[in-house]
Amino acid sequence: MQLTLERAEEFARMPLAYLRQEYPNHIMHVLNDAGDVLSPRAMHPVFYGCYDWHSAVHGFWLLLRCVRRYPELPARPDIEAIFDEHFTPELMERETDYFRVGGRASFERPYGFGWILALDQELAQSTLPRAASWRAAMQPLTLEIRRRLLEYLSKLSYPIRVGTHYNTAFALALSLDQARHVKDVELEQVILASAQRYYGKDTDYPAHYEPGGDEYISGALTEALLMSKVLSAQAFAAWFDQYLPRMAEIEQIMQPALVSDPTNPKIAHLDGLNLSRAWCLKTVLRHLPAGHAARSAIEAAIQRHIAASIDQVVGSHYSGGHWLASFAMLALED
Repeated sequence: MQLTLERAEEFARMPLAYLRQEYPNHIMHVLNDAGDVLSPRAMHPVFYGCYDWHSAVHGFWLLLRCVRRYPELPARPDIEAIFDEHFTPELMERETDYFRVGGRASFERPYGFGWILALDQELAQSTLPRAASWRAAMQPLTLEIRRRLLEYLSKLSYPIRVGTHYNTAFALALSLDQARHVKDVELEQVILASAQRYYGKDTDYPAHYEPGGDEYISGALTEALLMSKVLSAQAFAAWFDQYLPRMAEIEQIMQPALVSDPTNPKIAHLDGLNLSRAWCLKTVLRHLPAGHAARSAIEAAIQRHIAASIDQVVGSHYSGGHWLASFAMLALED
Protein backbone atom coordinates (compact mmCIF):
# COMPACT_ATOMS: atom_id res chain seq x y z
CA MET A 1 0.00 0.00 0.00
CA GLN A 2 2.66 2.43 -1.13
CA LEU A 3 2.59 5.23 -3.65
CA THR A 4 4.41 4.07 -6.79
CA LEU A 5 4.93 5.38 -10.30
CA GLU A 6 2.45 2.83 -11.60
CA ARG A 7 -0.20 3.80 -9.07
CA ALA A 8 0.32 7.52 -9.70
CA GLU A 9 -0.14 6.88 -13.41
CA GLU A 10 -3.41 5.07 -12.71
CA PHE A 11 -4.57 7.94 -10.51
CA ALA A 12 -3.67 10.56 -13.13
CA ARG A 13 -5.55 8.76 -15.89
CA MET A 14 -8.82 9.23 -13.99
CA PRO A 15 -9.00 13.06 -14.00
CA LEU A 16 -7.47 13.11 -17.47
CA ALA A 17 -10.66 11.38 -18.61
CA TYR A 18 -13.15 13.03 -16.27
CA LEU A 19 -11.99 16.66 -16.48
CA ARG A 20 -13.42 16.78 -20.02
CA GLN A 21 -16.59 14.87 -19.06
CA GLU A 22 -19.37 17.42 -18.67
CA TYR A 23 -22.20 15.04 -17.76
CA PRO A 24 -23.53 13.80 -15.42
CA ASN A 25 -23.03 16.99 -13.45
CA HIS A 26 -24.07 18.10 -9.98
CA ILE A 27 -24.64 21.86 -10.15
CA MET A 28 -24.75 24.19 -7.16
CA HIS A 29 -26.06 27.28 -8.87
CA VAL A 30 -28.14 30.31 -7.85
CA LEU A 31 -30.48 31.48 -10.61
CA ASN A 32 -31.00 35.24 -10.61
CA ASP A 33 -33.07 35.19 -13.78
CA ALA A 34 -33.82 33.03 -16.83
CA GLY A 35 -30.49 34.01 -18.38
CA ASP A 36 -28.71 32.03 -15.67
CA VAL A 37 -30.05 28.73 -17.03
CA LEU A 38 -26.76 27.52 -18.49
CA SER A 39 -24.82 24.31 -19.11
CA PRO A 40 -21.96 23.40 -16.76
CA ARG A 41 -19.33 24.32 -19.35
CA ALA A 42 -20.98 27.64 -20.12
CA MET A 43 -20.84 28.54 -16.43
CA HIS A 44 -17.42 27.02 -15.75
CA PRO A 45 -15.25 26.81 -18.86
CA VAL A 46 -12.31 25.41 -16.87
CA PHE A 47 -13.84 23.40 -14.02
CA TYR A 48 -16.85 21.84 -15.75
CA GLY A 49 -15.89 18.15 -15.55
CA CYS A 50 -15.54 15.55 -12.80
CA TYR A 51 -19.24 15.79 -11.83
CA ASP A 52 -18.88 19.00 -9.78
CA TRP A 53 -16.75 22.14 -9.61
CA HIS A 54 -14.58 21.31 -6.62
CA SER A 55 -13.81 17.81 -7.90
CA ALA A 56 -12.59 19.35 -11.14
CA VAL A 57 -10.36 21.71 -9.16
CA HIS A 58 -8.71 18.93 -7.19
CA GLY A 59 -8.58 16.77 -10.31
CA PHE A 60 -6.14 19.33 -11.75
CA TRP A 61 -4.38 19.42 -8.37
CA LEU A 62 -3.93 15.65 -8.53
CA LEU A 63 -2.39 15.79 -12.00
CA LEU A 64 0.24 18.26 -10.84
CA ARG A 65 0.88 16.30 -7.65
CA CYS A 66 1.43 13.06 -9.57
CA VAL A 67 3.87 14.57 -12.04
CA ARG A 68 5.72 16.44 -9.27
CA ARG A 69 6.25 13.18 -7.42
CA TYR A 70 7.14 11.33 -10.61
CA PRO A 71 8.54 13.63 -13.35
CA GLU A 72 8.91 10.57 -15.62
CA LEU A 73 5.16 9.87 -15.41
CA PRO A 74 3.96 8.49 -18.77
CA ALA A 75 0.86 10.70 -18.55
CA ARG A 76 2.98 13.87 -18.39
CA PRO A 77 2.42 14.96 -22.04
CA ASP A 78 -1.34 14.53 -21.61
CA ILE A 79 -1.23 16.49 -18.35
CA GLU A 80 0.58 19.36 -20.02
CA ALA A 81 -1.92 19.29 -22.88
CA ILE A 82 -4.99 19.49 -20.65
CA PHE A 83 -3.51 22.41 -18.71
CA ASP A 84 -2.66 24.22 -21.95
CA GLU A 85 -6.25 23.66 -23.07
CA HIS A 86 -7.95 24.88 -19.89
CA PHE A 87 -5.61 27.27 -18.08
CA THR A 88 -5.79 30.26 -20.38
CA PRO A 89 -6.31 33.88 -19.30
CA GLU A 90 -9.62 34.14 -21.14
CA LEU A 91 -11.13 30.97 -19.63
CA MET A 92 -9.91 31.78 -16.14
CA GLU A 93 -11.35 35.27 -16.36
CA ARG A 94 -14.72 33.73 -17.19
CA GLU A 95 -14.37 31.38 -14.20
CA THR A 96 -13.70 34.39 -12.00
CA ASP A 97 -16.64 36.30 -13.47
CA TYR A 98 -18.95 33.59 -12.16
CA PHE A 99 -18.00 34.56 -8.60
CA ARG A 100 -18.62 38.25 -9.26
CA VAL A 101 -22.35 37.80 -9.87
CA GLY A 102 -24.63 38.76 -6.99
CA GLY A 103 -26.02 36.01 -4.81
CA ARG A 104 -23.03 33.69 -5.16
CA ALA A 105 -21.06 34.57 -2.03
CA SER A 106 -21.45 31.06 -0.63
CA PHE A 107 -20.58 29.18 -3.84
CA GLU A 108 -18.04 26.47 -2.98
CA ARG A 109 -17.36 28.01 0.43
CA PRO A 110 -15.14 26.87 2.02
CA TYR A 111 -14.27 23.51 0.44
CA GLY A 112 -13.68 24.81 -3.07
CA PHE A 113 -11.81 27.79 -1.62
CA GLY A 114 -9.31 25.46 0.02
CA TRP A 115 -8.81 23.41 -3.13
CA ILE A 116 -8.23 26.48 -5.31
CA LEU A 117 -5.49 27.61 -2.95
CA ALA A 118 -4.04 24.09 -2.87
CA LEU A 119 -4.04 24.09 -6.68
CA ASP A 120 -2.26 27.43 -6.69
CA GLN A 121 0.38 25.95 -4.38
CA GLU A 122 0.91 22.99 -6.69
CA LEU A 123 1.27 25.33 -9.66
CA ALA A 124 3.84 27.34 -7.69
CA GLN A 125 5.78 24.17 -6.83
CA SER A 126 5.58 22.61 -10.28
CA THR A 127 8.67 22.31 -12.47
CA LEU A 128 6.65 21.84 -15.64
CA PRO A 129 7.87 24.39 -18.20
CA ARG A 130 4.54 26.23 -18.56
CA ALA A 131 3.36 25.98 -14.96
CA ALA A 132 4.18 29.64 -14.29
CA SER A 133 1.96 30.76 -17.15
CA TRP A 134 -0.87 28.50 -15.99
CA ARG A 135 -0.55 29.91 -12.51
CA ALA A 136 -0.54 33.47 -13.84
CA ALA A 137 -3.71 32.73 -15.79
CA MET A 138 -5.42 31.51 -12.61
CA GLN A 139 -4.29 34.47 -10.49
CA PRO A 140 -7.53 36.49 -10.82
CA LEU A 141 -9.49 33.51 -9.49
CA THR A 142 -6.91 32.77 -6.78
CA LEU A 143 -7.01 36.36 -5.55
CA GLU A 144 -10.81 36.43 -5.61
CA ILE A 145 -10.92 33.24 -3.54
CA ARG A 146 -8.30 34.60 -1.12
CA ARG A 147 -10.38 37.76 -0.65
CA ARG A 148 -13.53 35.75 -0.06
CA LEU A 149 -11.84 33.47 2.46
CA LEU A 150 -10.57 36.41 4.50
CA GLU A 151 -14.01 38.00 4.45
CA TYR A 152 -15.64 34.72 5.44
CA LEU A 153 -13.31 34.19 8.40
CA SER A 154 -13.97 37.72 9.61
CA LYS A 155 -17.66 36.83 9.93
CA LEU A 156 -17.63 33.14 10.89
CA SER A 157 -18.29 33.18 14.62
CA TYR A 158 -18.31 29.40 15.04
CA PRO A 159 -16.54 26.61 13.13
CA ILE A 160 -18.52 24.17 11.03
CA ARG A 161 -17.61 20.65 12.13
CA VAL A 162 -19.54 18.45 9.68
CA GLY A 163 -17.78 15.72 7.71
CA THR A 164 -18.67 17.16 4.32
CA HIS A 165 -17.98 20.21 2.15
CA TYR A 166 -18.74 22.87 4.74
CA ASN A 167 -16.12 21.71 7.23
CA THR A 168 -14.03 24.67 8.33
CA ALA A 169 -10.87 22.86 9.42
CA PHE A 170 -10.35 21.07 6.11
CA ALA A 171 -10.35 24.28 4.09
CA LEU A 172 -8.13 26.04 6.62
CA ALA A 173 -5.55 23.22 6.54
CA LEU A 174 -5.20 23.45 2.76
CA SER A 175 -5.23 27.24 2.81
CA LEU A 176 -2.61 27.45 5.55
CA ASP A 177 -0.21 25.30 3.56
CA GLN A 178 -0.63 27.58 0.56
CA ALA A 179 -0.27 30.77 2.56
CA ARG A 180 2.99 29.54 4.03
CA HIS A 181 4.37 28.35 0.72
CA VAL A 182 3.69 31.64 -1.09
CA LYS A 183 4.65 33.65 2.02
CA ASP A 184 1.25 35.28 2.34
CA VAL A 185 1.75 36.48 5.91
CA GLU A 186 -1.63 38.17 6.21
CA LEU A 187 -3.57 35.07 5.23
CA GLU A 188 -1.37 32.84 7.40
CA GLN A 189 -1.90 35.00 10.48
CA VAL A 190 -5.66 35.17 9.96
CA ILE A 191 -5.86 31.38 9.63
CA LEU A 192 -3.69 30.82 12.69
CA ALA A 193 -5.81 33.19 14.77
CA SER A 194 -9.04 31.67 13.45
CA ALA A 195 -7.90 28.11 14.19
CA GLN A 196 -6.95 29.05 17.74
CA ARG A 197 -10.27 30.82 18.23
CA TYR A 198 -12.33 27.94 16.84
CA TYR A 199 -10.43 24.94 18.19
CA GLY A 200 -7.74 25.96 20.67
CA LYS A 201 -9.83 25.19 23.76
CA ASP A 202 -11.51 22.00 22.50
CA THR A 203 -11.37 19.07 24.91
CA ASP A 204 -12.72 15.53 24.93
CA TYR A 205 -14.13 15.71 21.39
CA PRO A 206 -17.10 13.32 20.92
CA ALA A 207 -15.48 11.31 18.13
CA HIS A 208 -17.53 8.26 19.07
CA TYR A 209 -20.45 9.82 17.18
CA GLU A 210 -18.61 9.43 13.87
CA PRO A 211 -19.10 8.60 11.12
CA GLY A 212 -22.19 10.10 9.59
CA GLY A 213 -23.64 8.14 6.71
CA ASP A 214 -22.50 10.51 3.95
CA GLU A 215 -19.23 11.87 5.37
CA TYR A 216 -15.93 11.83 3.52
CA ILE A 217 -13.85 13.63 6.12
CA SER A 218 -13.66 13.13 9.87
CA GLY A 219 -14.60 16.20 11.85
CA ALA A 220 -12.43 14.98 14.72
CA LEU A 221 -9.33 14.04 12.74
CA THR A 222 -9.46 16.96 10.32
CA GLU A 223 -9.43 19.36 13.24
CA ALA A 224 -6.41 17.51 14.65
CA LEU A 225 -4.73 17.73 11.24
CA LEU A 226 -5.20 21.49 11.19
CA MET A 227 -4.01 22.01 14.75
CA SER A 228 -0.87 19.97 14.05
CA LYS A 229 -0.02 22.65 11.48
CA VAL A 230 -0.95 25.52 13.80
CA LEU A 231 0.80 24.53 17.05
CA SER A 232 4.38 23.70 17.89
CA ALA A 233 5.13 19.99 18.38
CA GLN A 234 5.09 20.30 22.16
CA ALA A 235 1.95 22.41 22.25
CA PHE A 236 0.19 20.10 19.81
CA ALA A 237 0.94 16.99 21.86
CA ALA A 238 -0.51 18.67 24.96
CA TRP A 239 -3.57 19.90 23.04
CA PHE A 240 -4.14 16.51 21.42
CA ASP A 241 -4.05 14.64 24.71
CA GLN A 242 -6.84 16.88 26.01
CA TYR A 243 -8.73 16.80 22.71
CA LEU A 244 -8.82 13.01 22.17
CA PRO A 245 -7.65 11.66 25.54
CA ARG A 246 -8.77 8.07 24.87
CA MET A 247 -8.26 7.95 21.13
CA ALA A 248 -7.07 4.35 20.92
CA GLU A 249 -10.32 3.23 22.57
CA ILE A 250 -12.64 5.03 20.12
CA GLU A 251 -13.48 2.22 17.73
CA GLN A 252 -15.70 4.48 15.61
CA ILE A 253 -12.67 6.38 14.29
CA MET A 254 -10.00 3.68 14.65
CA GLN A 255 -11.89 1.23 12.45
CA PRO A 256 -12.74 1.90 8.77
CA ALA A 257 -16.25 2.81 7.74
CA LEU A 258 -18.36 0.18 5.98
CA VAL A 259 -19.26 1.13 2.40
CA SER A 260 -22.43 -0.79 1.58
CA ASP A 261 -22.96 0.58 -1.95
CA PRO A 262 -20.02 2.22 -3.78
CA THR A 263 -22.29 3.15 -6.70
CA ASN A 264 -24.36 5.47 -4.50
CA PRO A 265 -22.79 8.95 -4.59
CA LYS A 266 -23.46 9.67 -0.91
CA ILE A 267 -22.54 6.24 0.45
CA ALA A 268 -19.39 6.29 -1.71
CA HIS A 269 -18.30 9.26 0.39
CA LEU A 270 -17.32 6.71 3.04
CA ASP A 271 -14.49 5.39 0.86
CA GLY A 272 -13.19 8.94 0.85
CA LEU A 273 -13.61 9.04 4.61
CA ASN A 274 -11.37 6.01 5.04
CA LEU A 275 -8.70 7.54 2.82
CA SER A 276 -8.87 11.02 4.31
CA ARG A 277 -8.71 9.55 7.81
CA ALA A 278 -5.47 7.79 6.84
CA TRP A 279 -4.05 11.12 5.63
CA CYS A 280 -5.06 12.88 8.85
CA LEU A 281 -3.72 10.09 11.05
CA LYS A 282 -0.37 10.10 9.23
CA THR A 283 -0.05 13.84 9.73
CA VAL A 284 -1.02 13.65 13.40
CA LEU A 285 1.47 10.84 13.95
CA ARG A 286 4.32 12.95 12.59
CA HIS A 287 3.59 15.59 15.23
CA LEU A 288 3.32 13.29 18.25
CA PRO A 289 6.36 12.37 20.35
CA ALA A 290 8.06 9.03 19.74
CA GLY A 291 6.82 7.55 23.01
CA HIS A 292 3.19 8.64 22.73
CA ALA A 293 0.80 6.01 24.07
CA ALA A 294 -1.43 6.04 20.99
CA ARG A 295 1.31 5.67 18.34
CA SER A 296 0.99 1.94 17.71
CA ALA A 297 -2.81 2.11 17.61
CA ILE A 298 -2.68 5.01 15.13
CA GLU A 299 -0.16 3.18 12.92
CA ALA A 300 -2.42 0.13 12.76
CA ALA A 301 -5.49 2.29 12.08
CA ILE A 302 -3.77 3.97 9.13
CA GLN A 303 -3.13 0.63 7.46
CA ARG A 304 -6.68 -0.61 8.11
CA HIS A 305 -8.22 2.51 6.60
CA ILE A 306 -6.08 2.43 3.47
CA ALA A 307 -6.68 -1.29 2.96
CA ALA A 308 -10.44 -0.83 3.30
CA SER A 309 -10.81 1.58 0.38
CA ILE A 310 -7.68 1.79 -1.80
CA ASP A 311 -8.97 -0.90 -4.17
CA GLN A 312 -12.16 1.11 -4.70
CA VAL A 313 -10.30 3.98 -6.38
CA VAL A 314 -9.04 2.86 -9.78
CA GLY A 315 -11.84 1.49 -11.92
CA SER A 316 -14.50 2.56 -9.47
CA HIS A 317 -18.00 3.67 -10.36
CA TYR A 318 -18.18 7.33 -11.44
CA SER A 319 -19.87 8.21 -8.15
CA GLY A 320 -16.49 7.71 -6.49
CA GLY A 321 -14.14 7.67 -9.45
CA HIS A 322 -14.56 11.37 -10.23
CA TRP A 323 -12.87 12.36 -6.93
CA LEU A 324 -11.45 9.48 -4.87
CA ALA A 325 -7.99 9.45 -6.43
CA SER A 326 -7.16 12.82 -4.89
CA PHE A 327 -7.82 11.46 -1.42
CA ALA A 328 -5.99 8.24 -2.22
CA MET A 329 -2.97 10.34 -3.16
CA LEU A 330 -3.06 12.12 0.20
CA ALA A 331 -3.48 8.81 2.04
CA LEU A 332 -0.52 7.11 0.36
CA GLU A 333 1.97 9.95 0.53
CA ASP A 334 4.63 9.77 3.24
